[in-house]
Amino acid sequence: MITAKEAPATSRLATTDVLVAIDDTDNLDSPGTGRLARILLDELVGLGLGRALGATRHQLLVDPRIPYTSHNSSVCIALVGGVDADVAGIVSAGGEFLERMGAEGSDPGLAVATSAGWERSNARERLASFGALAKHEVLNQASARALADDLGIHLSPHGGDGGGIIGALAAVGLHLSGADGRFLWMPGMRDVSGETTYGELLAAVPIDAAVDPSGAEPGVDDVIELGEWVRPVLRGGRAILLVEPNSEGSPDSTDDRAPAQRWVTSHKDVVKTF
Repeated sequence: MITAKEAPATSRLATTDVLVAIDDTDNLDSPGTGRLARILLDELVGLGLGRALGATRHQLLVDPRIPYTSHNSSVCIALVGGVDADVAGIVSAGGEFLERMGAEGSDPGLAVATSAGWERSNARERLASFGALAKHEVLNQASARALADDLGIHLSPHGGDGGGIIGALAAVGLHLSGADGRFLWMPGMRDVSGETTYGELLAAVPIDAAVDPSGAEPGVDDVIELGEWVRPVLRGGRAILLVEPNSEGSPDSTDDRAPAQRWVTSHKDVVKTF
C-alpha cells in the first residue's frame, strides 16, 4: 500500500499540460534513452518551451520479438507550457534532437501530447490502456498511429524504422495512468544526498510525500538518510519517495515534542521494480 497521512489532495504534477516522450534512441555503445531525455529536457527549457516538472522512466515488455537495446524502457517528460504552449516548437525541437542525437542503428520515436488531447472523453483511459498493453504484449506501429491520430496526439519517427513511436506513446499513457514508473529527474533531485529532515526535503524537491511500505509518512522533523540514489516513483498520480524506518533507531529528543525518527530510502532494487 502506498498512501500518506495528511497528504495534499493535489499532486505537484497537477499543472502538467504537455508530455514529451521518446523511445529507442540508443545502441549498446551510446548513452541510454534516460540520459538523452534529460538532455532533451534541458534543451526544451533552454529554448523557453516550457517549465519541466519531471521525467519518468517506464519499463516495457522485454521479448525477443521486440528490437530493444538493453532494458526496453521509454521516458516521458512532464512540462508546463501554459495557455500559449508552443506545441509546434516542441515537436520541431524534439524531432531535430532525435535526428541529431539518435544512435546509429536506433529507431527513435517522439510523442507530444497536450492536456487538450488527454482530457477528452476516455482519452486518458485509452492511453493508459495502450501503455499497459505495451508492458505485456507485442504491439505494432499501426495501432500506435491509429490511437494517436484519433486523440490528436503528435507521433513521429526520427530514424531507422521508427519503431520507437510505440514506446513513446506507451510512455505518455503510463505517465498519465499515474501508477507506473520512477523519476529519472525532478527539480533538485540530483542535488540532495546524505541526511536531511523530511521538511527540508519537501522544500528542496517537489515530491508529494515519502512513505514506507505500510503507508506511514515521516514527521516533518524526522531525519531521512538519502544516500546517493534518490528516485521517487509515480503512484496515485503523485511523486512518492519510498522510505523505510532505520533499524538502527532514532535520535534522542531534547525537548517535550515527540522524538524525531530516522528513516532511510528504500534500496534501489526495490525502487527498480516500479
